[in-house]
Amino acid sequence: MRYAKIWTAIFLLVGSTSFSNAEEVGKVDVDWVGNDIVIEAFQDPKVDGVTCHVAYFERGLIDRLQKGNWFEDPSNSSISCRQTGAITVGDIERGDEGESVFSERRSVIWKSLRIKRIWDETNQTLIYIAHANDLQNGSAKMSLSTVPLFQIK
Repeated sequence: MRYAKIWTAIFLLVGSTSFSNAEEVGKVDVDWVGNDIVIEAFQDPKVDGVTCHVAYFERGLIDRLQKGNWFEDPSNSSISCRQTGAITVGDIERGDEGESVFSERRSVIWKSLRIKRIWDETNQTLIYIAHANDLQNGSAKMSLSTVPLFQIK
């Protein structure tokens, strides 16, 4: 019984996959073992008037029991960002590495899902990229969204 409580606590810790300041706006059941696609909305903390929606895969309890890999969710994600109000750009990083906007763990230690914002000054565009960050293995899985800023100089 003691181990069951420990495993439950670990599962709840690992299974909580929402971004800070994000609101879950949808959840799509994809199979009978409890796997879901979760859709969350969040506002860019340094750019007023931009809302991003991110979708990611969340493994269910039955899937974790069947496969035995309790501590990890897939890296797959998708992002779409749009202007949802008057845009005001705050003090953002303008270098080619951009700036982390949000991050969440996809495993206990090694893997996280990150969203970065990159400023494309030439084209007056904000670029949002969702990608996996893994200490052991890099991943080519990513998703990209852009928001044009014609009025910013």
